[in-house]
Amino acid sequence: MSIFRKELASLKEYVPGKPIEDVMKEYGLTSIVKLASNENPLGPSKKAIEAIKREAENIHLYPDGAALELRQKLADNHDLELDQVLIGSGGEQILKLIAHTLINEGDEVIFGAPSFALYDIMSSHIGAKCISLPLTDDFKHDLKAFEEHINEKTKIVYICNPNNPTGNIMPKPELLEFIGKLPESVVLMLDEAYFEYAIHDPEYLDGLEVLKNRPNTIILRTFSKVAGLAGLRIGYCFSSVAIIKEMSKIKGVFNANRIGQAAALASLDDEEHIKNTVALNKKSLDLMRDYFNAHNMTYVESHTNFIFANINTSSKEAYVELQKRGVIIRPGFLWGFENWIRISSGTIEQTEVLLKALDEVIN
Repeated sequence: MSIFRKELASLKEYVPGKPIEDVMKEYGLTSIVKLASNENPLGPSKKAIEAIKREAENIHLYPDGAALELRQKLADNHDLELDQVLIGSGGEQILKLIAHTLINEGDEVIFGAPSFALYDIMSSHIGAKCISLPLTDDFKHDLKAFEEHINEKTKIVYICNPNNPTGNIMPKPELLEFIGKLPESVVLMLDEAYFEYAIHDPEYLDGLEVLKNRPNTIILRTFSKVAGLAGLRIGYCFSSVAIIKEMSKIKGVFNANRIGQAAALASLDDEEHIKNTVALNKKSLDLMRDYFNAHNMTYVESHTNFIFANINTSSKEAYVELQKRGVIIRPGFLWGFENWIRISSGTIEQTEVLLKALDEVIN
């Protein structure tokens, strides 16, 4: 008899982007351009760095377990009640809390494929039946298929908007029509990790518009992407008071560390850094789009800080060859797209290094 949960036997491990240190050691390189994990090439706000330095002297003290100041600031910024906000140790913990709060063994959850792998991992781990539905030919969530699979066992519908790894959004009219048909008893989880990059498009649906009228909705956001705090693991979600109350029961006592809370608070005060990050992202992605267009390569229109493109050659081979040239990307074969790659935006210099290396690999 195994000592492990039966679900672990079929559970696939999440594969993160390859660390810079590993690639440098493997190929004897002294510099690396990492465009694999959708990190902010500008790094964190200077205000956040100063807050980190100040707070470093206090790390012998436990953090505020309720993260009151950070939650209140987020609530005020979004016209919500304090008790509609929960802070987590990254979006990853938020997803785990959602699953462990809502799912009973035998419940069903629905999500697109490919999308963020942790929806499957966190749900199936505790006994949910995971229904993974392929994206449409134009890389959108197949909401008609979602509708067809909803039944009395459906507990959660996960929609990553913008989607990862494809980078596109679901048009607002299509998403609202689907949500309007969704039974109230089903929890809608809108993953908006790339919200700040997408909100400038009038076709993008801000999940808070949905939450106003639909209590069984959870909106996930993060400080890892546009705020550049990926290493501090600070994510957050908005929902109804009832859902946040139940999720809070299992979040852990001190799940958000002191330095992360301080940096997140400071980041909220630096709108200029957010604007500069979004502006640089557009310039970097524009350079990539120009390259793909010039080489007749297909790509998905991105509303994130990465782009999903068909390079017309093996992504597995390109992944290795790019590493030899000091560039790390995410190969599409991980999601079943053999000739596609996902590339994070970078500084202009990093983007130029990428395109030069890519040119050598595909020609």
